[in-house]
Amino acid sequence: MIILNHFFGSSSIKIIIKENVNKGVLEKFEELLNSYFNSEKPNNLGLPSVAYCADELNLSPNYFGDLIKKETGKTAQEYIQNKIIDVAKERVFDAEKSISQIAYDLGFKYPQHLTRLFKQRVGYTPNEYRNLN
Repeated sequence: MIILNHFFGSSSIKIIIKENVNKGVLEKFEELLNSYFNSEKPNNLGLPSVAYCADELNLSPNYFGDLIKKETGKTAQEYIQNKIIDVAKERVFDAEKSISQIAYDLGFKYPQHLTRLFKQRVGYTPNEYRNLN
């Protein structure tokens, strides 16, 4: 970084550092969601909220939301919902579990809410998606 300072000035370093910090937060956010869905937290806490994630990352919800929007083009809520759909797509192929059980395992209070979100995002209900593949 000192070498960059000599060539680019300190403002360039601040930009580089800030971009790296933002990417680090995005990586930590992804890790947080992965560990959340691989734990008992969905059963105990329900679906992860933006406020929960921001708090876990020691950021204010507004700053966190702005940072995620800037880095991904999606709101933090959209990012969380996309993650839920990705996890649901994987779990839907576990034939030993009903769609209702998958919904509860992900933290939904009502299985219909998973079905509605899944249909909006994927174009199929979880059962239709299960039968397609």
